[in-house]
Amino acid sequence: MTIDQFNFAGKKAFVRVDFNVPLDENFNITDDTRMRAAMPTLKKILADGGSIIIGSHLGRPKGPTDKFSLKHIIKHLEELLGTSVQFADDCMGEDAAKKAAALKPGEVLLLENLRFYAEEEGKPRGLAEDASDEEKKAAKAAVKESQKEFTKKLASYADCYVNDAFGTAHRAHASTALIAKYFDKDNKMFGYLMEKEVKAVDKVLNDIHRPFTAIMGGSKVSSKIDIIENLLNKVDNLIIAGGMTYTFTKALGGKIGLSICEDDKLDLALDLLKKAKDKGVNLVLAVDAKIADSFSNDANTKFCKVNEIPDGWEGLDIGPETEKLFADVIKGSKTILWNGPAGVFEFDNFTHGSRAIGEAVVEATKNGAFSLVGGGDSVACVNKFGLAGGVSYVSTGGGALLEAIEGKVLPGIAAINE
Repeated sequence: MTIDQFNFAGKKAFVRVDFNVPLDENFNITDDTRMRAAMPTLKKILADGGSIIIGSHLGRPKGPTDKFSLKHIIKHLEELLGTSVQFADDCMGEDAAKKAAALKPGEVLLLENLRFYAEEEGKPRGLAEDASDEEKKAAKAAVKESQKEFTKKLASYADCYVNDAFGTAHRAHASTALIAKYFDKDNKMFGYLMEKEVKAVDKVLNDIHRPFTAIMGGSKVSSKIDIIENLLNKVDNLIIAGGMTYTFTKALGGKIGLSICEDDKLDLALDLLKKAKDKGVNLVLAVDAKIADSFSNDANTKFCKVNEIPDGWEGLDIGPETEKLFADVIKGSKTILWNGPAGVFEFDNFTHGSRAIGEAVVEATKNGAFSLVGGGDSVACVNKFGLAGGVSYVSTGGGALLEAIEGKVLPGIAAINE
């Protein structure tokens, strides 16, 4: 069942969204991208004459706490929806059940943070550090058992289930995967955002127009190893950027000064280089870097070859030769996946490389390439530089997108398709 085929008139829909938005110290939302992304789904349900029970998490609380209460987002949610929003201060309590039961068509109820309960994630909390294996096992079994009741209660609030939270689709949590089992095929579906995410990932991995270029940034090779290995079976070009650059450079015998490096992954870097060569993949590494004498926006800077960084200096961005090298590869591509910036783009003096990559991706997209940008920092990058409108798709999923690229089946997607 697709959301467009479903008529929500007179129905109560439990909609799992990803409203895990950043808040400042005064609880003001600093980036509402995820909230705006869910609006088409929520507005479709209201326009049909349905009512909505919204479930989401916020942060990683270890129990109820004001800091992670969803009450802080109500005002902005009302502005985006153009209607008032009721709030249940406990997703499991009598208040939630009563308000859900009394919902009339066109009304909206926001439940308190689902992760205030250990049952949402299905992981025990509060275990002593010296707990025995038996105690850990018993605690895990207890949470799993109570998770069933938790999930059943959430499902009881509604007639149908809509998952529009791609950002948590890689988690087999109560509200993202387990709850779907309480609804038959005709009463569970993806929201518009999930539909778009699933199609975008499918296109970049299974409907490839060549050349296919993946740009992998980020600081650690270890966190990207599975993705890189999967991509080596698919791409024509693999650009390695960000902090990973220096692990590869050192593995090849270069001098990297104080640059970030995983010394225990040097053999892995060499192994990946060999695999790329064996598979005929053009693995592209930086040739020069913008270096600094401290990790600061105000540090002294200069450019040098990436494998000749002096002692006491560290690479914080790519240099002009690398910008051109990367851009030439990107502009010649027809499918592009970008995950991770080229440097410490949070510092204004080290944004140039990431911006150059972004501009090359936009140019390639104008010339007919399909471009998918995903992973928190890449999204922040294109938003910071005002380039989001120039790429084919900007994914809201960090970990979910990466696991999909690794070739894993995401529980939140599988639960709807079952």
